[in-house]
Amino acid sequence: LRTPKPSIPFLPSPPLASRAGRILPCLEATEPPDRTPPALTSGLRADLARRYHRSIQPPLLLGFISAAGFQPAEAPHPSAAAARAVAGAADFSFDFVPRPTSLNHRWHPCDVRDGRVLVDCRRFTEDDDEEERLSLDLAVCDPLSRRYLLLPPMTDDLLASVGLRNQDMFNSGASFIPSEDMEDETSFSVMCWMHSKTKFVVFFFSSCSGHRHWSVGASTSWDDLGLHEQVDSLGSCQCVYGCFYWKLNYTNKLLKLDMSTMELSTCDLPPDHEDGDIVIVESGEGKVAMFSQLGAGRSVDYYNLLQDGTEKSHEWHIKGTIPLPAQYTSEFYISGPAEGCIFLAGTQKEQDAVHSVFFSLEIKSFKIERVSRKTFAFRYALPYFGFPPSMTLRRIQGYEVVRVLS
Repeated sequence: LRTPKPSIPFLPSPPLASRAGRILPCLEATEPPDRTPPALTSGLRADLARRYHRSIQPPLLLGFISAAGFQPAEAPHPSAAAARAVAGAADFSFDFVPRPTSLNHRWHPCDVRDGRVLVDCRRFTEDDDEEERLSLDLAVCDPLSRRYLLLPPMTDDLLASVGLRNQDMFNSGASFIPSEDMEDETSFSVMCWMHSKTKFVVFFFSSCSGHRHWSVGASTSWDDLGLHEQVDSLGSCQCVYGCFYWKLNYTNKLLKLDMSTMELSTCDLPPDHEDGDIVIVESGEGKVAMFSQLGAGRSVDYYNLLQDGTEKSHEWHIKGTIPLPAQYTSEFYISGPAEGCIFLAGTQKEQDAVHSVFFSLEIKSFKIERVSRKTFAFRYALPYFGFPPSMTLRRIQGYEVVRVLS
């Protein structure tokens, strides 16, 4: 079924359109005259225009998404107009993605990249032996075009190959894998991690692969990592210089996956971070840094990771403390990094009312900017970057098109 294009009161600015008009003839002049079939010319021109606009304008911070929906950026934030257009055009309920069962299980966003949203649905069911097993369903979707791709399930044979069973699963999660070398903008890769009481395993899926199934990336036991006490849960992961980092919740340690070697290791955090929230970031020149929040304070600490050239020897050094805007107290929320920023939530008490607000914090300059109100109770929210609907590439490789729900 065809998905109709919504009508959006937003167009590229005249300067952008003017520059595109000047550059497109130059791009076309570099191609041999017989190379492009006439029937494709208009489509290629439109695609070139979108790509050019996107190349000269970085993605916009349009708001935040959670299980409660979409919170658009609000004035005076510079993305407010585009955010209103997206809020009116997109479906952030994800109801257009078929649910895995008829039960009341909904899709929840777990990562965002290039305007696409990775959603998951976790549920526990009983098998024939009345053992409880974790079922994890994943999908990649475009809230603007209502297009989606259901990712294949983890098979019992795949789990058995690394010594896991669904009944053993303690926790799981998923994330997009950043990639700068994919020629097709509609391609994507996903990493899924699962852990039991004894093991941690990472799986990979790529939309470019013709096999369309998951493969094992890395596997180890908690004992091999020197973690002899039970690992209850992991914090959200961050990808920095080709490595993924997770905070081991209620501990002073990080779990690290080096994507070049597929090696899993751990490193220590500064003291007193057992209950703190952190975000690992790139500080430039290959150096790793960290923002952290310890409790409901009015500031964020910034650390650099100093290494002596060996993987095992490193030390965190605090480099500064960034205060929140006046009258605001942190709300135990810190997220990112994305597009050079991390994201915070703060509360402000005025008389008998309490107001919650999302902020962005620029990693290089430490500039803090108000993005929007925080109108939902969910602590977990994801920054949503993208382009206005008129500049969005409405494609996902291998998508299934569904009717817009009325």
